[in-house]
Amino acid sequence: MYLVKTPRVIQKLFPNFHWKIAGAEAPVIYFTFDDGPIPQVTPWVLEQLAAYDAKATFFCVGNNARRYPELMTATLAAGHSVGNHTMRHLDGWKSENVPYFHDVRHCALQVKSSLFRPPYGRLKPSQAQFLQRHYEIVMWDVLSGDFDAELTPEDCFQNVVRNAESGSIVVFHDSLKAEDKLRDILPRLLAHYAALGYRFEALTPALLQRPAAVALPQLLTV
Repeated sequence: MYLVKTPRVIQKLFPNFHWKIAGAEAPVIYFTFDDGPIPQVTPWVLEQLAAYDAKATFFCVGNNARRYPELMTATLAAGHSVGNHTMRHLDGWKSENVPYFHDVRHCALQVKSSLFRPPYGRLKPSQAQFLQRHYEIVMWDVLSGDFDAELTPEDCFQNVVRNAESGSIVVFHDSLKAEDKLRDILPRLLAHYAALGYRFEALTPALLQRPAAVALPQLLTV
């Protein structure tokens, strides 16, 4: 089970994590892509974004980044940002702390980013306490649900347009599991938000940095 729209009460309970970006003068939305890069999907995503001069953030699995360095180079060259999604897509709830930290660190060295999104949104409180000292932990405001085999592409499209607003961080996946739905919804969503006058921007450490808070998570699943 998962929440398409992260409730405000959860976002307020865990203010040291980044759920959305407030304060933009004009409408802006933050598309993010998890689990890549892979040659079957990521180049196509880059093409779709380029058609709208859209910038996005790719939370990369370290093993994929190591396997396909040319895709990492192409992503950065196009003006997108990258983040850490662990080296092996580990579930924090099912991982011992020290091996988990080593895996995160290994991925950080591979992707060269201080942005971190835990796979499945799962962290133990002790893991969060340690990691937030070293990384900007990025969660999300809206899940497209493109990973969900029970949803249709139209379901995923509606998940976004009914819930995302200016400042929203939206999750997609440049993965084989999500490919069919993503190929349907991404061009439509880019056209939809472009027609509404939105900018598509990437997340960066400079954008996200703010005074540290103290809340600790054990919450979402994707």
